[in-house]
Parts: sequence; structure tokens; C-alpha cells
Amino acid sequence: MSTVTVVIPNFNGMKYLEDCIRSLYRQTFRDFDVCVVDNGSDDGSIAYLEKNWPLIKVIALGENTGFANAVNVGIKACKSRYVFLLNNDTCCDERALEQLVWIMERKKKLFSAQAKMLSMKEPHNIDDCGDLYCAFGWAFTPGKDCDSTRFSKRASVTSACAGAAIYRREYFDIVGYFDKEHFCYLEDVDIGYRARLFGYANVMEPSAIVYHAGSASSGSRYNEFKVVLTAGNNIFLIYKNMPALQIIINLPLILLGILIKHVFYTRHGLGRAHIRGLCAGLGKIARFPGHRVKFGSLQLTNAVRLQIELWVNLARRALLI
Repeated sequence: MSTVTVVIPNFNGMKYLEDCIRSLYRQTFRDFDVCVVDNGSDDGSIAYLEKNWPLIKVIALGENTGFANAVNVGIKACKSRYVFLLNNDTCCDERALEQLVWIMERKKKLFSAQAKMLSMKEPHNIDDCGDLYCAFGWAFTPGKDCDSTRFSKRASVTSACAGAAIYRREYFDIVGYFDKEHFCYLEDVDIGYRARLFGYANVMEPSAIVYHAGSASSGSRYNEFKVVLTAGNNIFLIYKNMPALQIIINLPLILLGILIKHVFYTRHGLGRAHIRGLCAGLGKIARFPGHRVKFGSLQLTNAVRLQIELWVNLARRALLI
């Protein structure tokens, strides 16, 4: 049994797969298996994998079930100590896995550790260096489009970006899996925040480098599909992961955050999509009330600690505007 299983969710990403997989087989750390979970691709991805990479495990789902469900299928199909979730539109530096396994082995309270993700087009710039969540109800990566040298120290984060992050598999049995009702977007913030409520930690490991093309499946940074899902999933995330008093405390700032986002999206011609997304989020709350975290003393204590972090991150986010 390998130490790590690399799980690559794929949806019509054949043009990216070769570079992604070849970068894995150049790793200095070799004790891993690869599993591609295909979400109903019709671009020949499965045939390509079967012909060119016969040793890779391929799980064909037959239809697009979303990122969250696909990675859950991959996680549940493996028995390794760690699971490395990797977007198909990435290339890993040769020491990426070695560095991620190294930090996980030394810090047993880590639920996840993500690589420092750099832009494939502009490799001196950061694509993602870990997600922070703030009292506006916003998830953000503080280093987005910044020079990579500015984020060269290991950092605690609210959640790891699941585009290139390693997870301790046994902790999924405690924290739970990715919420498939998210489909895609913010499912990694949701599970990372939830892990924090259970007392685990998430970090960004800067010595592990992964290059990311970005928006390979959705097509662009801002589009209707993404806006609808992110707006809805964020409302759902808040409901699931905050006790009632915390929601009440943050509600004025959350509403202000929604208003600011709406103005921004309206200027980009996406205001209606934003409203649809908010309504969809409220619908998810009504349909899936059982997805809410059950708050015991441990979760309530960690919710207080996270609340302080939400305020601190709000100040950090304000400095980036």
C-alpha cells in the first residue's frame, strides 16, 4: 500500500492530463499511486488514459457529478495514509510531494497542507497560497497575483485550496467528506473550516510548488456558472459551520459583504447570476438542514477562536482592497 494516493478529478481535461501526469512521475518522492476520477468526459480522456497510462486507476462516473463528489469517490477508493488532491490543469515541481509529505509527517494535527500554487502563464506570480475566511463571508487568498517571493514562509490558513493539497485520510472519518451539494467551488473552504472546528489545522507549505493554468473547466475567472455556485455555496457554508449566535454577530458584516459583491458583479454584467446564486444557497439550506455541524463543546470553543480569526482576516482583506 502506497503512502500517498494522488486523486485527479477530470472533466474534459485531456489536453492537460499528459503534462500533469508526467510531472508526477518526475517526483523525488515515489511512494504514491495515481487515481483519475472522470466526471463524464466526452473528449476522449478515458481512452487516452487507458492507452497511455495503463497503471493509473481510472474511475469513470459516467456524468458530471461535480468536483466534490468526484474527489470523495477517489478518497473512499484508496487506503493510503495521505490523499493528494490535484487539479488536472497543474504541473508539480519535482519536490512538491516530498515537501508535503514531510510536513504532514511532522505535524500530526494537520488535516491538510497545500502547495504554493503559481500561475502557469506568469510563474513568478502566486495563483493560490491558501484560503482565508473573513467576517464579510468572503474566502480569499492573500497572495493572489503577487510576486511569489512575498510568501516564502509556511503559513496557517483557514483552509487549503484542494487544487493541490494533501489530506490525512483518517481524519475524513471524523470531519466528514467534501459536501457534494457544493458541486464545485468553496467545497474546500467548507471542509477546511469544518476541520478547524474539530481542532485540526491547515497550512500552506511554500517549499512545495505547483503550477496552475486556472479555470480549465469553467473557462474564466468570472462567469455566470461560477458566480451562481460561489454565491450559493457561501450562504450554505455559513449556515453549516457557524453556531446561531456567531451568525447573528456576523450578520451585518455578511450582508455588507453580499452588497459589495453584488455591486461588483453587476458592473461585470453578472448581477442577476449573483441573485440566483443567493437564492440557490437559501434553497440548499432548506433542503439539506442535516448538513449543519453538530456543535458540542469542542466545536463551540473552536468557533470562538475562529471568530477572532474572521475579524483579523477582515482587516487583512481590507488592506488588499
